[in-house]
Amino acid sequence: MISRHDLYTINEVPGKKVVKVLGYVKGSTVQTRHVGKDILASFKTLVGGEILSYTEMMDDARKIATERLILDAEELGATAVVGFRLQTSQVMQGAAEIIAYGTAVVLD
Repeated sequence: MISRHDLYTINEVPGKKVVKVLGYVKGSTVQTRHVGKDILASFKTLVGGEILSYTEMMDDARKIATERLILDAEELGATAVVGFRLQTSQVMQGAAEIIAYGTAVVLD
């Protein structure tokens, strides 16, 4: 079972050997804004500061995408993911995709 501790942003893990490269894995989610929260957020832009509801939404989205990446890697029989990355893009007005991706590997 892969945990968050088995996700590496580096391509080689010190003290470990990559026994097998299983390939590209990913997990993603698309999140949309809530109209009520948008109204409150627009007021926040007047005074400045962090918009906590959006921070929380994006944090939740990163967690979902990462969990889906882990499931994808486990289905291939991986023990770790190297080259782990997170990326976001706007897919439509008010909606953003978070994608987690990397290379599934078996470590010794």
